Amino acid sequence: MAASPRSTKSPAQILSEFVEAQPAMGLRERKKIATRVAIRRSTYRLIAEQGWDATTIEQIAAGAEVSPSTVFRYFPAKEDIVLTDEYDPIMLAVLGSRPLDEPPLESIRYVMVIALNAMMEVPDERAEMIQRTKLMVEVPAIRAHMTETMSATSRLLAGALAERGGRAADDLEVRIFTAAVLGALREVTIVWGEGGFEEDVVGLVNRALDMFTQGLTL
Repeated sequence: MAASPRSTKSPAQILSEFVEAQPAMGLRERKKIATRVAIRRSTYRLIAEQGWDATTIEQIAAGAEVSPSTVFRYFPAKEDIVLTDEYDPIMLAVLGSRPLDEPPLESIRYVMVIALNAMMEVPDERAEMIQRTKLMVEVPAIRAHMTETMSATSRLLAGALAERGGRAADDLEVRIFTAAVLGALREVTIVWGEGGFEEDVVGLVNRALDMFTQGLTL
């Protein structure tokens, strides 16, 4: 699906514009992000070399040139390093840019398609996404921890959708809708990984979201 019917910009360019439009961060916040990125890169490098189980927090810290306590301060569990990223604020900004009369499902579809296509355009981002998904498929501890991580994401998304629709963030229908959509996207991720990353992940996302428009019938 195209990023926008009238847009000639690439998904990466569109996301870049949203990044640039965000309020300027102070030095402290930029250092925090740089530290999280360094920890994440150290983790992926070590896992690629020696596997998940053999990779320790001490090794990750050494590779990122920080202390083990710093790793735990940013990521309470080793699984969090794999399951979290810096994209949530940008995705919420993209969601907030959509027309208010657009159906919530189509707004989410737009955000997901933009994000996935942007990642696929950048070799390093694509490689990291594949490695993360591979770990989700192969490591039971990561897969189990996904529930907790998705709960936090669900709260953020529910809040954004509720605000756009003039509803309470704890509205039951908003929470059910958000949980159902994120659950479907989780399964898309797992199916993509189990299939060896051969299928078009954007196509899988569209297939999953199309099920909601069809009433979740089989």
